[in-house]
Amino acid sequence: MSNALKKNPAWKGRKGPAVLIIMDGVGYGKYTEGDAVAAAMMNNLQALSASCPLTKLKAHGKAVGLPSDDDMGNSEVGHNAMGCGRVFEQGAALVQASIDSGVMFKGEAWKKITGNVQQNGALHFIGLFSDGNVHSNLAHLKAMICAAKQDGVKKVRIHALWDGRDVGETSALDYLEPFEAFLAEQNTGGFDARIASGGGRMWITMDRYGADWSMVQRGWETHVHGAARGFSSAREAIETYRTEIPGIIDQDLKEFVVMENGKSLGPIEDGDSVVYFNFRGDRALEITAAFEDEDFTHFNRGRRPKVVYAGMMEYDGDLHIPKTYLVNPPSIDRTLGEYLAASGVRTLAISETQKYGHVTYFFNGNKLGKFNEELEDYTEIKSDVIPFEQRPWMKCAEITDAVTAAMKSGRYDFIRLNFPNGDMVGHTGVYQAVICSMEAMDIQLGRIIKAAQETGAILIITADHGNSDDMFEHDKKTGAVQRKSDGSPKAKTSHSLNPVPCIVFDPEWQGEYDRAALKEGLGISSIAATCIELLGFVPPPDYDSSVLKMN
Repeated sequence: MSNALKKNPAWKGRKGPAVLIIMDGVGYGKYTEGDAVAAAMMNNLQALSASCPLTKLKAHGKAVGLPSDDDMGNSEVGHNAMGCGRVFEQGAALVQASIDSGVMFKGEAWKKITGNVQQNGALHFIGLFSDGNVHSNLAHLKAMICAAKQDGVKKVRIHALWDGRDVGETSALDYLEPFEAFLAEQNTGGFDARIASGGGRMWITMDRYGADWSMVQRGWETHVHGAARGFSSAREAIETYRTEIPGIIDQDLKEFVVMENGKSLGPIEDGDSVVYFNFRGDRALEITAAFEDEDFTHFNRGRRPKVVYAGMMEYDGDLHIPKTYLVNPPSIDRTLGEYLAASGVRTLAISETQKYGHVTYFFNGNKLGKFNEELEDYTEIKSDVIPFEQRPWMKCAEITDAVTAAMKSGRYDFIRLNFPNGDMVGHTGVYQAVICSMEAMDIQLGRIIKAAQETGAILIITADHGNSDDMFEHDKKTGAVQRKSDGSPKAKTSHSLNPVPCIVFDPEWQGEYDRAALKEGLGISSIAATCIELLGFVPPPDYDSSVLKMN
């Protein structure tokens, strides 16, 4: 457990709590056209921006521990950075380093999964089929296929989860075609590697936080039992669904299996090995439970094959899930939550289901559970199980109901909340819905501002990454909007590389810091030290700098 933070003797205190508001997926757009944040009527956010200390923070690339500044940020690494106050190398970088050094292929986990199938079994890879570098990267899959061949594996089956969320919304064939060519090059000397099944990431397999276990069930039936609509190839499946369901994007593509001689090409059988090659944990835990848990009750698994199962990383360090994994996750210690618990700070963390794990598990450095049961309350508001464009306001009003009541209760010193609207609705690519989501969130932001004025609270308004600020695809050279054949803008469903806001609203400011300007050029890892200073403490010396210019 961390030591208690030192108090700042110059801090004069506030009547109300410090409230960290994370507007998920809300950044400053690079382009006017397609910036739903700028286009929305957000009077409250605009008023804060005009009257309060404000700075822009980096929320992607190296600022959040990713390999390069070409890598978009995401909610997981973003909440890690905000919650731990420092930058740690994250999933993609750790996996790539393990592959480049050869450490992965020398490890006991790799030897276990490949050794298990060198006689008659198949090695199966399940994961997100793109190079988005948020959940997975196809380069990692290719490296493992090559290594498996070298290590004597004869049969490989790939179960592809189409992306269309961290990459272009209809880019599946752009990834499939070169990958099929890669497999053709590898399939020599008795080595047989082929795509066996798949479906869209928001339709099968990749549920999180128990929001919709039917997704996992569809994935289980497809990958494990080979029980889904059959096609002669993955290409035929994609093209057929696009024809049958006009406007469908990759993340929503229905499940399929590839058939050969009237049978599924790659059901998972006893004696096989399975690698779930996503490195990010939130959308890996449920399918992992389906493979590993003896007392699994979320759906009827039917035939459960006896396999050696491994994850790309350890997805839950406290519960040690999965039992076998290929790459060690970052070891994050001395988080903001841990310091606040040691310092006697009463804390509330709250969001709806889609981002509940982000203000708890990820914010706490990939730690499940609380640091202090008496000082911390975690509140999850159940998300609707419905396409987000149909309810773009999501649960922001219910979150605000609970937050304003908590502010007025006097029970808490620090409250952190996440409004998922900008990210979850942004991923749908439906521009009108994103505008609606932003305006709905802004209404709730106004309610929290009013509660802060009434209670003497401080608000820190920020985001974990951009998304809704960049809703159209743009030509990288000219900046022009890319358009469909009908002339309409081509939707962008992935995160942006744009900076995010950091605004401090302090209605009872007493001169402890400069209100004229905040520091510039920082990343979102600065949020932790900022919160610590606004709670009247001195940040740990190795934390990244606060945005405040203390007097």
